[in-house]
Amino acid sequence: MTSTQSWGDNVLVEFEDGIAWVQLNRPDKRNAMSVGLAEDMNKVLDALEVDDRCGVIVLTGVGDAFSAGMDLKDFFRATDGVSDVERMRAYRSTRAWQWRTLMHYAKPTIAMVNGWCFGGAFTPLICCDLAIASEDATFGLSEINWGVIPGGVVSKAISTLLNDRKAMYYVMTGEKFDGRKAEELGLINEAVPADQLRARTVELAKVLLAKNPTVLRQARLAYKYARYMDWEQAAEYLTAKADQTTFVDPERGREEGLKQFLDDKTYRPGHGTYQREG
Repeated sequence: MTSTQSWGDNVLVEFEDGIAWVQLNRPDKRNAMSVGLAEDMNKVLDALEVDDRCGVIVLTGVGDAFSAGMDLKDFFRATDGVSDVERMRAYRSTRAWQWRTLMHYAKPTIAMVNGWCFGGAFTPLICCDLAIASEDATFGLSEINWGVIPGGVVSKAISTLLNDRKAMYYVMTGEKFDGRKAEELGLINEAVPADQLRARTVELAKVLLAKNPTVLRQARLAYKYARYMDWEQAAEYLTAKADQTTFVDPERGREEGLKQFLDDKTYRPGHGTYQREG
């Protein structure tokens, strides 16, 4: 069953079989990100986190772009000449959805890059758990070409996925690259032909929907926090996280998985997920 809902003026959400397709909806601006879009996205993400129609979020853009980055007029010009408080509120709204929320979101997220992806758009792209792009999508950190550095936390974001030589090359040259190159760089998981992009994204989302949602959430967050720890801290944290997962999981996945493997002989690790009830 499919239904579509508008969220403010800048975001569309389409619900389909457990997938929430969150679409940046400023196609005339190649989905460039404004203050208004940030405010709408914060409302969307807050609502979907507790919406049972949403098991996986796919973030994409309406039209021929994922996002062309920050809207120079409707973001930067809009914050010129205002008070420091107003300016910081605008920055806080943008930071909230692009990385503070997406990085540690309660539900799995997939970025589906359907076209242009430039500048500030790298932040939400990287902060989604997984990413798939069209082979002919166009990526770029073009800020150097018009006299500024990559804005926001883009430099930090790319440093988490790209090695220094690759990151510095694109920051310093402003050179564009396609989806195939983005996969080679490790910026995305896969690049597929444009006519297969949605189908492949649905296929991946369905794999995630089949997992125990509590364990999937805990596994995602465990990895993201542990990567900043040293080995001893990670060992303690991950042991505690595993115990916490068993305690809070309403499906009792660990117990059921072991039962199906050891007692019932109906489940083999590496050959799919254990059989979930319902």
